[in-house]
Amino acid sequence: MQGTSIVLAFLSLAGSAFARPAPAEPVPSPSVTAIASLEDRSLIGDLLGDSNGLLGDVVGDINNVLSEVGVGEVVGTQAWSTISSALAQVTATTTQTNAASAISQLSSIHAAKPSANLFEFVAAVAAEGLTANNVNDLLGFVDGLATGENSMSNVNIQAPKDTIYPRKGKDPKYSVTESSLRSAIYIPPSFTNGKVQPVILMPDISLLTGSTYADPVWLNIPGYLLNDAQTNAEYAAYAINYIASITGKKVSIIGWSQGNINIQWAFKYFTSTQKSVRNHIAISPDYAGTVNANLICPEGLPCDPAVLQQQYKGTSNFIDQLRLNGGDSAYVPTTTVYSGLFDEIVEPQQGTGASAYLNDARKVGVTNNYLQGICNPVLPAGSFYTHEGVLYNPIAFGLVKDALINGGAGQTSRLDLNTLCNMYLAEGLNVSDLLLTENAILVAALALVLYEPKVSAEPAIKAYATY
Repeated sequence: MQGTSIVLAFLSLAGSAFARPAPAEPVPSPSVTAIASLEDRSLIGDLLGDSNGLLGDVVGDINNVLSEVGVGEVVGTQAWSTISSALAQVTATTTQTNAASAISQLSSIHAAKPSANLFEFVAAVAAEGLTANNVNDLLGFVDGLATGENSMSNVNIQAPKDTIYPRKGKDPKYSVTESSLRSAIYIPPSFTNGKVQPVILMPDISLLTGSTYADPVWLNIPGYLLNDAQTNAEYAAYAINYIASITGKKVSIIGWSQGNINIQWAFKYFTSTQKSVRNHIAISPDYAGTVNANLICPEGLPCDPAVLQQQYKGTSNFIDQLRLNGGDSAYVPTTTVYSGLFDEIVEPQQGTGASAYLNDARKVGVTNNYLQGICNPVLPAGSFYTHEGVLYNPIAFGLVKDALINGGAGQTSRLDLNTLCNMYLAEGLNVSDLLLTENAILVAALALVLYEPKVSAEPAIKAYATY
């Protein structure tokens, strides 16, 4: 991505949804007969109805829908197909032209139906013109071949200066081939190879492109990070050690959403990574999982592996294993940034009880930054920000910049809070960037629907994870 936009993908989606998609072939709409049949079965309710600007008239209650169709692999496939077909019917009824009004409209969607599941929410977001692209274009993008900084098929011929494959030091052996691990890393032609601080992006923060304090590369993990999170962690571990090795410098790594628990797993079990990292910046992380997992994947339906792994602590084997024996504390200097008003994906996300909250038992340096605790909620930067909205929040980007320039964890004491708290967007961004960022949540929902194969239970914990 060029220019000054912050764009992103979901469940870290590892950067693959960050680009402004090229026009795609229209996705065929269900036939009139098929739609009538779905409506007769109460599968999509009001989803095809006209929008009055609020969620209630844009979508039906898809959770109730899915509870009516039953469970099982075949029925589950039909249910996911139903959601995909229903989402494909959503078209924008308005255009957003102002950041303040766009954020206000996002708040109104939530207020209209705070218990909405992810698919209801994203349908309303798309219908209200809060994304840069329509559903059909993004369906084509999710199902297509990403290029450029979103590519998962890159040719990186530079060999690392030390041995990092099949394992580095006492790390576990990689289960993924080295060619796959390396090809997931996009290194732009402008990369200075260590002259400027190297930064691995999960996702893309294009405000860093061309800066004097950060030299970004992109990590684009196949499957939109919806496959086994333990496998996804191997991509993070390899990228950290590869970029550190070819540059001779410790790297910074910025994660969003699930990308952060993949990074944390890499720190915990691929311990060589800890010495290769200068600092980690975690945006909207879910270190304790999320109680909203059942709103993303209704109970009883086959689901994507990584979603099952992100159920709240005490429910997910992956999350419990991650947090065991100090895994709920940072391994490297870390900055967390999160919104408690409102994160439609991760809950709880309020104060020190937030899933994003990371302890500092190792005294490496951690700051936990709750947006509404930094800025008064009546001020723009402390107001309503979604899971993805944190990426365009001015405080969040201020902390990113601060951590990259100064090293260690980002500190609000070094920010001009009087200025930043009175801004809706990070400096250099406009409403177009906001809408492009909001693409992420729609891409997230579409990727969740289209991902295969779905599973009925989370993947088993790897044999190496014995502590």
